[in-house]
Amino acid sequence: MRYTFLLIVLMVSCSESVQPTTFNSVTIETIYSDSLSIRAIELMGNSLAFAANKGTFGTVDLATAKVRANVEKYHTSVPAFRAVAHTSTDFFMLSIESPALLYKTGDNGRMELVYKEEGEGVFYDAMTFLNDKDGIAIGDSVDGCLSVIITSDGGNTWSKLPCSQLPEGIEGEGAFAASNTNIKIIGDNIWMATTSGRILFSSDKGRSWETYQTPIKNAEATEGIYSIDFYDENLGFAIGGDYTNPDNAMANKAITKDGGQTWSLVADGNAPGYKSCVQFVPGTNGTGLVAIGFTGISYSSDMGINWKELSKEPFFTIRFQNDSIAYAAGKNRISKLTFK
Repeated sequence: MRYTFLLIVLMVSCSESVQPTTFNSVTIETIYSDSLSIRAIELMGNSLAFAANKGTFGTVDLATAKVRANVEKYHTSVPAFRAVAHTSTDFFMLSIESPALLYKTGDNGRMELVYKEEGEGVFYDAMTFLNDKDGIAIGDSVDGCLSVIITSDGGNTWSKLPCSQLPEGIEGEGAFAASNTNIKIIGDNIWMATTSGRILFSSDKGRSWETYQTPIKNAEATEGIYSIDFYDENLGFAIGGDYTNPDNAMANKAITKDGGQTWSLVADGNAPGYKSCVQFVPGTNGTGLVAIGFTGISYSSDMGINWKELSKEPFFTIRFQNDSIAYAAGKNRISKLTFK
């Protein structure tokens, strides 16, 4: 028997709004609380799946608010999960640090370990699926290039791409395991954002790669791109900054209109500063953006040119269910956000 509460995935269709609504406020309702750091959430139809530190993972039924949580141990240790993904039949979660542990829903109501990697520098940051067969995860550099693992059989087996198949690495380059949003997928296109302010792009499911440089500041180890999102194959947005200096808003927001080949700074020097996650608002034709972090929630209605703070409530990551309702996770909680 499968781990059914993680397997039921319903298709949710969202229609584009003809006249997008401008947000002026947000109401926040906590739907799950625990002593956890939750940086990985995934909308799965009428459920929200999550994974966190302390080996904790589970789902929230969005209709009933019923929470089902469990703990995955690896021998005597409990992994810290910061990446989740799903297909139409399975849920996946990936831990940081060595050993990197990638689990999928398995038989007999338990999670199944499908990939393990040990070694100095091993640290995975984000994961997603292109379709029911092809998936990808990104990690920090090991042996001269970024760590990238892929699957083409629905996540049953995973393999690591050799450095010869990836762009030449930059010393110390990695990705931030801040919100599971430094990978974006549209069709066969993959965009991956790094701590060096680079975008690695593949148009063929990861077989070949190009690199594009953004103007996002990345001089310090705590700087770089923390999150990206694309509204379509052309329009994308990147946000970063420095979590140790979160008020600094210089060179931390950039937009592309040509699929990531070129990027331009927006709102340079103007708030918001550091944010760990950015998402386009559905149904806005790419004009609406919400960026969140431990510094609060900010909103732009004009592709990031101007921003306003809607709340000082701290979160790490956010996913929109439709054009006005989203779910966000952070320290000790998952909340429902209603934008008005």
